[in-house]
Amino acid sequence: MLTDMQLKVQKPLKDLVYLELKHKILTGEIVSQTRLMEIDLSEKMNVSRTPIREAIKRLADDGLVKVEPRRGAYVANISIKDMLDVFEVREDMEGFVAKLAAQRITDEEKEQLKAIAREYEQAIEEADDKEKIIALDEKFHNFIVKCSGNETLSELVNYVQELSLRFRYLYYDDSSLYESTLEQHNRIMEAINGGRAEDARAEADAHVKTLKEFIFALGEKLDDVRS
Repeated sequence: MLTDMQLKVQKPLKDLVYLELKHKILTGEIVSQTRLMEIDLSEKMNVSRTPIREAIKRLADDGLVKVEPRRGAYVANISIKDMLDVFEVREDMEGFVAKLAAQRITDEEKEQLKAIAREYEQAIEEADDKEKIIALDEKFHNFIVKCSGNETLSELVNYVQELSLRFRYLYYDDSSLYESTLEQHNRIMEAINGGRAEDARAEADAHVKTLKEFIFALGEKLDDVRS
């Protein structure tokens, strides 16, 4: 698997191992509490233990992996509190990004944003490929960040959105969100393309707030199951 990746991406092997493990954790392919055994991973990924060890250390620095004496390294759990903390940050940050995008977007970028919104709509209508829907969701939000024209803000938002990726795989399991998310995306796109900065901010804020409410409700359901 890594061999094919190396042909496409000119990155050091240690970075490829880190990125692949990170993707597996963020997407839920490697679930919370899974022990990360260097020997097993090196055999599965066909690499030595050194890049695996370095990747685990970097993932621990990212907060995605916990390392404990006698227990070793394992994938960190994600709590409802963690999710709500991330969405609280996203709420204000993405609203500000949308406002800047509405003020700075070019005519060419407006057409690109429309095209991405259409791609997302088509994926939602087909509703048979969760990976594709999530990728297009990311693409939509990341493009708005690009249109904001603020590099510092872009770095901050990208980091927070990356943390949200693990949560996307939770809330995209619930198809009831598909239609409302599509409508919210379209309202954000229309406000940005129309140059309505305050409306764009309000729509982006409302979008994240809806997701935050869903996460809160999910937490209450889990509490009911435990009690």
